[in-house]
Amino acid sequence: MKKQGLFIGLCLVTLAGCQVSQPAPYEQDKAPEERQEYSGVEGLAQAQRDQVYLMDKELRDKCRNAKVDLAVAQGDKNDQEIARQTDIIKQTCRQ
Repeated sequence: MKKQGLFIGLCLVTLAGCQVSQPAPYEQDKAPEERQEYSGVEGLAQAQRDQVYLMDKELRDKCRNAKVDLAVAQGDKNDQEIARQTDIIKQTCRQ
């Protein structure tokens, strides 16, 4: 009985000495495009912010690409491509 109490006491002292660190709620050292793991409420909130950021970034990229393609189409005097890129700009660029 005394050995059992000693064993439990040693286990408690050992566990108390260990620093149990919880992982961050999300991969803070990574860019939103590279994050894969989220945990807890804070992680869920960050996942939602990252998702909004990624959707906005996709639209910004499409807008920028359409503006470049529009300039090329205007240089080539390609009316069909000008119309197409203008439509993309209207859909993706914030005014």
